[in-house]
Amino acid sequence: MYDVCIIGAGVTGSSIARELSKYELKTIVVERCVDVCEGTSKANSGIVHAGFDAVPGSLKAQLNRAGNERMEALSRELDFSFKRNGSMVICEDESGLPTLEKLLENGKKNGVRDMKIISGDEARAKEPNLSKKVIAVLDVPMGGIVCPFELTIALAENACVNGVEFAFDNEVKDVKRSNGCYKVITSKREIEAKIVINAAGVYADRIHSMVSMTAMHITARRGQYCLYDKQMGRMVERTIFQLPSKLGKGVLFTPTVHGNLLVGPTAEDIDDKEGTNTTAAGMDYARMKAAESVEMMPPGRMMITSFSGLRAHEDNDDFIIKEAEDAENFIDVAGIESPGLSCAPVIGEYVADLILPKLNPPKKAGFVAKREGIKHINMLPVEEREKLIKENPAYSVIVCRCEMVTEGEILDAIHRPLGAKTLDGIKRRTRAGMGRCQAGFCTPRTMELISKELGIPMDEILKSGRDSHVL
Repeated sequence: MYDVCIIGAGVTGSSIARELSKYELKTIVVERCVDVCEGTSKANSGIVHAGFDAVPGSLKAQLNRAGNERMEALSRELDFSFKRNGSMVICEDESGLPTLEKLLENGKKNGVRDMKIISGDEARAKEPNLSKKVIAVLDVPMGGIVCPFELTIALAENACVNGVEFAFDNEVKDVKRSNGCYKVITSKREIEAKIVINAAGVYADRIHSMVSMTAMHITARRGQYCLYDKQMGRMVERTIFQLPSKLGKGVLFTPTVHGNLLVGPTAEDIDDKEGTNTTAAGMDYARMKAAESVEMMPPGRMMITSFSGLRAHEDNDDFIIKEAEDAENFIDVAGIESPGLSCAPVIGEYVADLILPKLNPPKKAGFVAKREGIKHINMLPVEEREKLIKENPAYSVIVCRCEMVTEGEILDAIHRPLGAKTLDGIKRRTRAGMGRCQAGFCTPRTMELISKELGIPMDEILKSGRDSHVL
């Protein structure tokens, strides 16, 4: 019998798991994929929103500001990439000025610090590549960028080190009430738990309906992105937003924490909860809209890949974090779309406050708060690099030349807590395969390392999820 069963190992489920690992609880995270961060959490903008566009008084507004303010300290504690680069919302004609003023007013009500509206010329002094059509800008210093893979993996690893169990490749087929607790029936096992937390992303409505008669509907909202080579990464320093629409924050133009340039997303409501394909029309739209933000778009040859992700949009356009009305001890954490990533540092605390009074567990005396990430040799000072290579020669062998990822980093990714078992698992932890050639050269050697270290034949190695055999 578990105290808590969390369904979903994305950034939300991992945040909750990490928070609960501070207490003497028997907790398990059930995930249908073969690794953490394989759903919505892996395919988003990586933006730490300041909180100016959330409706004042909403749960999004409450958690966004708190999560933004907490992110920097958490990045130091768990060793993941974060940068407070600031953001701008651009306005290109006078008809948009009232919207800009409304965003400023929203931000003030939500407690966002240091925002102001500046002229187009003032904005171009800070961002010379902004379009000459821009007449005014909402300047927001509290905006930031984060690596969504690193954040999710860091939370999950730390939860694991502190005793949380993870069950991967376990798709939830049913949830039943049984003798005052719940029985979670997966594709591989049955799990009994006193409390169930539904953090299943775009599938949260289906999980909810297994135990509750109350209405919940999640729409899969697809966002398509274009990723550009690091040569384009300095086109802008800040995240450039356009005026928002009813479907979201619009197409943005932003650097990433690793030095690339990201353009997107589109916003398309679709029926397919697995519809993460990109389309020519979507790519064309993203580039066309992004071109309105800057004076000159990067040339097409500089785009190294495209991808899409699904946001879990709930009909009432706010987060749902509460106990189901007709299912005691079943906690929904649903509709966690943007700014869900920004809120991750505090969503775990919010959920813990709901369930801890039900269980009254003591705090864990030996909780390990800090986590050390993978050492990336291309980011180390020369002296530290030489010392690391002397201690372990595997760090002198380059596997991914585009991103300068070494054999030592890949071995660390495989053997650390919740270690990588797939090519994409290696990629998300080390960036091997994320460079210009998009794994064209490093794949064979990476597969050899996975095969040797995990003791599996080459033809059993997966790219990502089940049935994605490379050979």
